[in-house]
Amino acid sequence: MEFFTMCVLAAGIGMALGTLGTGIGQGLAVKSAVEGTSRNPGASGKILTTMMIGLAMIESLAIYALVVCLIILFANPYKDIALELAKSVAK
Repeated sequence: MEFFTMCVLAAGIGMALGTLGTGIGQGLAVKSAVEGTSRNPGASGKILTTMMIGLAMIESLAIYALVVCLIILFANPYKDIALELAKSVAK
């Protein structure tokens, strides 16, 4: 059971770090966009468009982290090897 416990911990830590980086990146992007808009209100349309594209790119990091964590939890390629090893040790 240690293998599956470690898989759950790895998925949790991986998702936490992935979303932490995403949150920080999005916060910095929005901060910069607001500063740019306050300096030059006439360029707010271009700044908003660029910010939205950037936020979509940043958000993809969280989606990739989620996919990797779901693979670790539910489609782990080492699951069968770990189960066979556990059965052989139990005998």
